[in-house]
Amino acid sequence: MFHGTRPGWIEVIAGVMFSGKSEELVRRVRRAVIAKKRVQVFKSHLDARYAGLYSVSTHDGGTVEAEPVDSAEGVMRAVRSGTEVVAVDEVQFLDDGIIAAANALADRGVRVMLAGIDMDFRGLPFGPMPTLLAVAEIVDKLQAICVVCGGPASRNQRLVNGQPALWESPTIMVGGRESYEARCRHCHRVPRADEDQTALL
Repeated sequence: MFHGTRPGWIEVIAGVMFSGKSEELVRRVRRAVIAKKRVQVFKSHLDARYAGLYSVSTHDGGTVEAEPVDSAEGVMRAVRSGTEVVAVDEVQFLDDGIIAAANALADRGVRVMLAGIDMDFRGLPFGPMPTLLAVAEIVDKLQAICVVCGGPASRNQRLVNGQPALWESPTIMVGGRESYEARCRHCHRVPRADEDQTALL
């Protein structure tokens, strides 16, 4: 049963870095604008790469204006009553409250578009993403190309001084091509501090 005059739903664009998630989000936002929908775009305040804090940027330079937020509550405070489409980029950096927020907006008749990395650099589910994937009506999981073997990449390889980052490293470290590579399951390396590093190269 829809509570508004129009149906709402949640769609999630998930995947590895460099797979085109932000590009796909920007494409959907632009199409919604062309369709004369009232759209608001948000992004995590942690991500100031490329065009800066006030836009969602793709790795190839495409942008749309976005409002930086640091919490799910920040999104809910900022959404205007007439907004028909809410898009959030880098949603993995937001708190678990984004799950309830996305559901509440969809229940109100809003189309909710969320883009984010679904696994951290260790290959483990990242933040609110697993639950968002479960509650979404529409899910698209994008792959990149593994820089080692050329296969479909589903993992984020974090690099520190050109070497795989240790398992014990912090979960969140914002970076671009200097800090991350897209890799497949078989070429992904996350050594532990007590392992022999030479065996992992």
